[in-house]
This record gives sequence, C-alpha cells and structure tokens, in this order.
Amino acid sequence: MSSVLRVSGLNKTFAAGGMFRAIGADKKAVVDVSFDLKAGQTLAIVGESGSGKSTVARMAMQLLAADAGQIYWGDEEVTHLRGRALRSRRRHIQMVFQDPFASLNPRMKVWESVAEGLRVHQPELNRSQRRDRVAEVLSQCGLDESGMDRYPHQFSGGQRQRIGIARALIVEPKVLVLDEPVSALDVSVQAQILNLLKDLQQAKGLAYLFISHDLSVVRHIADEAAVMFAGHVVEQGSVVDVFGSCHHPYTEALLKARPIAHPDERDGVESVVATDERVAEKGCPFRNRCHYAQEDCAAFDAILNPQGFACLHPLNISVDE
Repeated sequence: MSSVLRVSGLNKTFAAGGMFRAIGADKKAVVDVSFDLKAGQTLAIVGESGSGKSTVARMAMQLLAADAGQIYWGDEEVTHLRGRALRSRRRHIQMVFQDPFASLNPRMKVWESVAEGLRVHQPELNRSQRRDRVAEVLSQCGLDESGMDRYPHQFSGGQRQRIGIARALIVEPKVLVLDEPVSALDVSVQAQILNLLKDLQQAKGLAYLFISHDLSVVRHIADEAAVMFAGHVVEQGSVVDVFGSCHHPYTEALLKARPIAHPDERDGVESVVATDERVAEKGCPFRNRCHYAQEDCAAFDAILNPQGFACLHPLNISVDE
C-alpha cells in the first residue's frame, strides 16, 4: 500500500503565559512524533486531554506549523508550503470535527456548506453541477437530497455529522483527519457513524487519522494505535497488540480506566496511576505517575524502541522479546 500521509520527527512547543512569557515554563506539546499512514488504513491517536493528539492532527493538516520535522502528503513534502501553494493541495487531506453543529455555518443551506470545497478546487463547475455533486455525496453519507435546501439546525446531531463528512468528501481527498468525530453523539448514533466511516473507507480506499480518547471506539474503527502522553508517543502498533498485550504502563492505565459497571468485574483491577500526577520534566514523562518506575527512569530518553514502546521496564514481555 502507498503512503498517503507521513510525518517524521514532529515537534511543537508552546510558549508559557501568552503575553506574559516570563511567567511559568514553555509547554512541550509534541515531542518527536512520527508515523506513516497507508491508503485504506486507520491510525488512531489516543490519550487523555492535553496529551498532544489534537496538536498532532492540526500539524498533519498544516493548520499549525511544526517547530521541527517533516510532513508529506503522498510523495510531496508540504512542511513549508504556505498560502496558495498549500491551498491548491488541500484537497488531498480534509478534516471532520468533533462538533458537527459548530463546524457548519448556521446561515448557509446544507448544499452550500457542502459545496464550499468545490468553489476552491473545482471553480469551473456551475451551480447546477455543484448541486448534483452535493446530492451524490450526501447520498453516499446516508442523507436524502430533499434536505439540501434546509439549514443545519433542522437536522439531528447524527445527521449533522453526516453532513460534515460529506463536506470533507466533496473534494475527493485521500485522507480524512477525524478529531473526536463521535464523542458528541449518543452511543447508538456513534455506531451508525462509525459503520458509515468504515463503509466509505472500503468503497473509496480512504485513509483515516482518528483522534480519540475512547478506547472502545478505537477498537472498533482502527487498524493501528499510537498512545500519547505529555506530547510523547509512548506505545505504537496494531490495535490487537497494543490493547491485547500492552507494554507501557500508561497504556495499561488507560485500559484500566475504562468504565466498569458491575462490582464483580472490578476485582483485581488496580490503577497504575499514582497520586502525584505531575509530568516529569526529565527522563520518562510518566514516571511520577507510574507504580513501576525505578531510578533509571529519570535518565531515560522516552523514544519508541523497535518493538514499539518507550519504557525501560515494560509489561507483558516474554523471554523471546
């Protein structure tokens, strides 16, 4: 399979304090993140709030400039592209946002919102041709063209997210960046949207960069997962391996933090997260929250090893590994 989105050594630091930069410390939001997304593949980036996953997504989209590293859309490096040169290539990669209502202009009819990309990337199309194309894409997303002249507030949350997906698909991208696309929806509607995304991926060969904190959603949709903590990817691999036999204590913490409804199922489940929740400034960033941390963790450079984890004292390691 060909690579459609590749990032290498991405770094991003935000200066502390905004106007008052002398106050506090700079925040390392993303530290040396790399991945290679293939056509037809879904890579999920997971982690708690503030882990850096959405920052990675924004940099991959070129909505936020990286301090260091390279970004490739297909075979072309786009890291330093700006203005018209960047816009002309934007159809390669499109985004679906968390809040479908906020991402749609409430004053524009649905067909007008969905057709916006055509005005930029296919300006030769006339109004009738744009409407025909919108009707086709809405149908692919499970919506009837009879609603094209309605406004976003006249649709349910799930329908609005289908409109958001259609809006991203209208320019025929190769990659969709999905930033928590179902977290604002009811569980039953989540399943419908996830199934729609899987059907569209199979039909069009789309690649998905899927940002989520919900591990059950990731299990359902993703082929591979990258687990982020404090800007670092601490574990990366197939969903089966990462969730089935994780190596990093933070991944285990995420898995054990899932809601458990029945009291009997809580027996033997002990969180690895310690009471001190500060991010360590040196060494492994998770060591202040990890019950398995040892002295040598303070000098450990938290970079993924060839086995796909960044830990000196990993879990679930066999003798062969």
